[in-house]
Order: sequence, then C-alpha cells, then structure tokens
Amino acid sequence: MIDLSAMTLSELRVLERHVAKAIGDYENRKKREALAEMKALAAQHGFTFNDLGLEDAAPNTRAPAKPKYANPADPTQTWSGRGRKPGWAIDALAQGKTLDDLAI
Repeated sequence: MIDLSAMTLSELRVLERHVAKAIGDYENRKKREALAEMKALAAQHGFTFNDLGLEDAAPNTRAPAKPKYANPADPTQTWSGRGRKPGWAIDALAQGKTLDDLAI
C-alpha cells in the first residue's frame, strides 16, 4: 500500500491524475466488453442491435470548427470565430484592426 502521508502535494496530484486515467480506462474497457456480450447474445437469438431498437453508439465527438481568423504576428494561432475571442484578436481589434483584417 502507498503511504500517502509521506507524499508531497505535487506527487499526490500526479497520483490523482494517474488514478483518474486508470479508472476511466477500466470503465471504458468494461463498457466495450459488456457491449460485445450484448451483441453476441442478440446474435444468438438471430437479432441485431437495430432489430431490437438499439443502435451502436455513434462517437460523441464532432470535428473541430475550421479556423476563420489568424494572428498576423503568429499565423499558427487561429480562431474559428466561435466562443470567446482569443487575446491576440482582442489586442488586434483594440489597435484598430477589423475581423476582416484577421480573416484567413
């Protein structure tokens, strides 16, 4: 067992991140195993998930928005125009530039 009382705060925070990742990995693995078992059971009875009114889960991710604006001083810094304006855009607008000036 790990003696947590002998660890520094930074060591505890690192351990916390490792534990959180391990828990997430474990839960994801168990979900995949459960899904595979349910699909196999449905197949044994001659059904697919769609036949039973269930669907395979689609990924919850969507593609990142394409950048519309770039920092003239550093073109690697971009902004899609969604959400809060980045600091470089606020600074450029304060200097009299327009969003059209920053457009890619």
